[in-house]
Amino acid sequence: MPRSGFRARRTGGARGAAGGTTPGRGPEALVLLCSVGSAAVTVAQPYALGRTLDLLLRDGGAGGAAGRWLLLSAALLLGELLLDSLTSLFTGRCNAAWTASVRSHAFDGLLRAVPERARPFTPGDVGTRLTLNAADAGGAPAARAALAASVVTPLGALAALAVVDPWVAACVLAGLPALALVLRTFARDTGASVAAYQKTQSEIASRLLEAMEGAATITAAGTGARERARVLAPLDRLTAQGRHMWELHGRALARSGVLVPLLTLAATAVGGLRLSSGALSVGELLAVIRYAQLTAGIGGAASLLGAVVRGREARKRTQALAGIPALTHGTHRLPPAGRGDLELRGVRVVRDGRRVLHADGVRVPGGATAAVVGRSGAGKSVLAAVAGRLTDPDEGQVLLDGVRLDRLTRDALRTEVGYAFERPAPATGTVAEMVATGPRQVTPEQVREACRAAGADGFVRRLPHGYDTPLPAAPLSGGEQQRLGLARAFAHAGRLLILDDATSGLDTATEHEVDRALRRSVRPGTRLVVAHRPSVAARADLVIWLEDGEVRAVAPHDELWELPDYRAVFAADASEAGEAPDRSATHRPAPEGARS
Repeated sequence: MPRSGFRARRTGGARGAAGGTTPGRGPEALVLLCSVGSAAVTVAQPYALGRTLDLLLRDGGAGGAAGRWLLLSAALLLGELLLDSLTSLFTGRCNAAWTASVRSHAFDGLLRAVPERARPFTPGDVGTRLTLNAADAGGAPAARAALAASVVTPLGALAALAVVDPWVAACVLAGLPALALVLRTFARDTGASVAAYQKTQSEIASRLLEAMEGAATITAAGTGARERARVLAPLDRLTAQGRHMWELHGRALARSGVLVPLLTLAATAVGGLRLSSGALSVGELLAVIRYAQLTAGIGGAASLLGAVVRGREARKRTQALAGIPALTHGTHRLPPAGRGDLELRGVRVVRDGRRVLHADGVRVPGGATAAVVGRSGAGKSVLAAVAGRLTDPDEGQVLLDGVRLDRLTRDALRTEVGYAFERPAPATGTVAEMVATGPRQVTPEQVREACRAAGADGFVRRLPHGYDTPLPAAPLSGGEQQRLGLARAFAHAGRLLILDDATSGLDTATEHEVDRALRRSVRPGTRLVVAHRPSVAARADLVIWLEDGEVRAVAPHDELWELPDYRAVFAADASEAGEAPDRSATHRPAPEGARS
């Protein structure tokens, strides 16, 4: 386990998180350039072919001027093929670059967001936005370029037609407003239809992911048929929305499909009359008919317009992730000699118009362990999130060693304030690399020490390759994954370490060993532990007792244990978990400075 390997992995992750750069207009400009070039060649071809035909009919052979025009026609045809090939190549590159950029920005915004603000986006919805929607949004720039180029062909053809014969040009021009109206109606109706379709896709994906996460429960309960019906319930709506989208697309193509032949027929009739009167030659008639077809071909832009509309609506959905509010950081750092004094002053948190936390004058002295207890929904996790600044309170201040958390730099905050949760974040690489990943540089020996403190060293050594076992190949239980999450938190522990249900999957004996390690083996600092067992609260220096979002008391466990309402908190938790209440308690005097 070379230390350099840990460093490379850590910095590589940082580069990946910050590596979402915008491709700029370069790829889109190449698509536009090649598309416009192809359109220009396409407009030039009918005139060259018409001129060639007239010279062949006049000279009776391919020599002289006729031969040169014939070569020019062949060169224009080859040029069109080459430019179309380049357009396809650059379109693919443009789509890939923009899709990667859209996904990167959306993912980066999601990771940097305040967790509370990201909660409305379900995992299935996020997955849809980062996959299907990102792909549609990534294809929009190339589609815009192609759409812009598609206008060059009919406009150029109309101009060339006016040069060859103004009367035929006037005939074709009279029918263009009808084609423009078809495209305008299509663009207007398609936007709302696409948005509804994409929203229903996300709804189905969210329900499917929920079912996959609860697959064991569904199987055990025998509710597979009911769950299948729940997941697929929006499918009828999705089918109707998809059918409506195709109806709009088909209607636009059908209308343009009727108008284009009519315009071409009218241009051919006028051109024929002009030929019979001697105003046009045979070659010019050929050019007139082809130019009329190209001018009327503006109706074929419906497909490109549909791609642009889909991309626009998809971009709105991905930008919603990229635009989730993120925490802002200050410029201050913590005093070097601080011990980790934590203080909450006038803290108030409101969710959906309801106050979920009110904490004022709560202080945890540096080096102390405070247990946060309360019934389900009392605000324990909210207090833990505010104390470590995963979110900011709506009112009040949180201070660490006298410095407000919102004034710290990002590095100072995340280096000195650490978390461990019930479910550690998934990771790749080896077991050792998972534990080593974090804000600090750690050595292989520090990784092992952290694993020993978290009670993980034993099962890690039994893995196929020990600490070098790749995580996908490590058969870990939920409790073992939780211990690795604790080890990672211990390895990077700073002045404040917050354990939010991080020991819920541990048995009582292992939990006791972890608590002992926190005091003896892990870097000294302040500990805030969300506790459900009285044994955890008993081993803490003091307890922060929450009830309906209010801090009811801050005192040692043995003092609070005399209160029936306090004992009822643990009885309720044990009843919900189906366990017998744990009534163990250890007297521990409150540190100086704790306030109740």
